[in-house]
Amino acid sequence: MIFHVEAYQQALPLKSVFRIARGAKTQADVVVVTLTADTDNAQLVGWAESVPYGRYNETVESVKQEINQFAQSLSAFDGDLAQLSDKIQALPGGSARNALDCAWWDLKAKIEQKSVADLLSLSTPSPCITAQTLSIDTPEAMAAAAKALGHPPLIKVKLDNQDIVPKMQAIHQASPDSQFIVDANEGWSIHDLKACGDSLKALNVILIEQPLPADKDAELIDYSCPVPLCADESCHTRKELTYLKGRYDAVNIKLDKTGGLTEAHALAQEAQAMGFEIMLGCMVGSSLAMAPISLLSDCAKFVDLDGPLLIKTDRENGFDIEQGLMQPLNNALWGSPNSQIIL
Repeated sequence: MIFHVEAYQQALPLKSVFRIARGAKTQADVVVVTLTADTDNAQLVGWAESVPYGRYNETVESVKQEINQFAQSLSAFDGDLAQLSDKIQALPGGSARNALDCAWWDLKAKIEQKSVADLLSLSTPSPCITAQTLSIDTPEAMAAAAKALGHPPLIKVKLDNQDIVPKMQAIHQASPDSQFIVDANEGWSIHDLKACGDSLKALNVILIEQPLPADKDAELIDYSCPVPLCADESCHTRKELTYLKGRYDAVNIKLDKTGGLTEAHALAQEAQAMGFEIMLGCMVGSSLAMAPISLLSDCAKFVDLDGPLLIKTDRENGFDIEQGLMQPLNNALWGSPNSQIIL
């Protein structure tokens, strides 16, 4: 079977400035990959989207270069789908492998005429609650943004180490019936965490995501936080799970960290077996970037796949998210024999 790969850079403008502890942006810079197979009967194409992330020393150009190098290697490749998967999995984890792996799954669905959910023996996802994200701002602005969401069941709050409790108090007052995930993006110290834990629990915070820098995880040993802790930047693949035990209660699985759905699926299974709660997360991207990971939603306690709500214009056939309720993947977008490539 003959395969071809192409990579496209796309800039997706955001509805407003998105601020986290390590910076701000006004657009999502993504890479879209198409993977084409010339079969005996037809030319079939799978596609996927990844989001290069500077925290992991990635840029759009570096990811495109890695994908293009892989594409060149296919000129001497003569194999089937399984052998192509082995070749993709041999790449280092990250955004490039994510796009290639997820495009491979979309292509496999078309070649084998089965959905990716069926190929992985996953149950058909049900509608689920996804967190909706507030970026860092003043307490007043964050409270106004929370109120504008219309009291959704779950809000994710980006916070650096400035005015942690006052900001959460303002947000909680604006949306008192919501539950909250606080995401520090490595921006706190152990002192910050210990100082605010009890207060955050009293304000309906049910999870704190990556409070400390990844290289400071040892400071969490023997600390019993009033709110469960979730590893994000500290958890990429199954390799970190043993290290994370005793430090975190949950792991945030993101495709751009795992390097695709293949590892994400394996990570979810092993993490559950080790007693971790599962969170599904995303970088800021379109529904195409969310599509593969959404298939794992039934195994997750926390879902944070609101990226499409942050961009001005989502892709056709994107996710329907209303009042925090996320409907299952539209088969026309990705992962089925009938998914459509619309660049």
